[in-house]
Amino acid sequence: MSKGEETKTRILQQAAELFNQQGYAGASISDIMRVTGLQKGGIYNHFSSKDELALQAFDFAIALVSQRTKAALRSQHHASERLEAIMEVFSSFVEHPPIKGGCPLLNTAIESDDAHPALRDRARQAMNSWLNLISQIITKGIDRGEIRTEVNAEEVATIIIATLEGAIMMSKLYDDVIHIQRAITHLKQYINTNLKSYGTS
Repeated sequence: MSKGEETKTRILQQAAELFNQQGYAGASISDIMRVTGLQKGGIYNHFSSKDELALQAFDFAIALVSQRTKAALRSQHHASERLEAIMEVFSSFVEHPPIKGGCPLLNTAIESDDAHPALRDRARQAMNSWLNLISQIITKGIDRGEIRTEVNAEEVATIIIATLEGAIMMSKLYDDVIHIQRAITHLKQYINTNLKSYGTS
């Protein structure tokens, strides 16, 4: 990695942490200069605008989430185990977030709405990846006889993510992991009772 690429990566990491804690609107270019230790020219040498930096910083944060997810799924093969592994990844965002400030997707989705359409589109793309991943796990599980055939994969993906993200928000608000723990306990029961097919091991 060249020195220029190293500097760019460092800016992305520091900006991603700043944005994830203060929000994109709440973080000024002077805040970015403060955390990176660079002058405005040093930042704009790598990014054409604060908006471009915001988009790339979000992508950087989501890539860290994806790495954690892939690592968690690597050793899990049964559909229900893969779903539970994803839940544990979400649970880790409360006490050990991939980037300071918690779940970058949740934070960005809440903030971006109409104020930053390009960022909202990025958040939707990231959410689509989560939804698709869970839907694919369920669909493959149905094909293998691990999940009941009548299960609607897209519906379950929405329920799982909405429950987990809501629980992360509550755990962060109250500074108490009990909310994510309750959500995961409920979702595991839901999987075992409503999704899992017991025709196969």
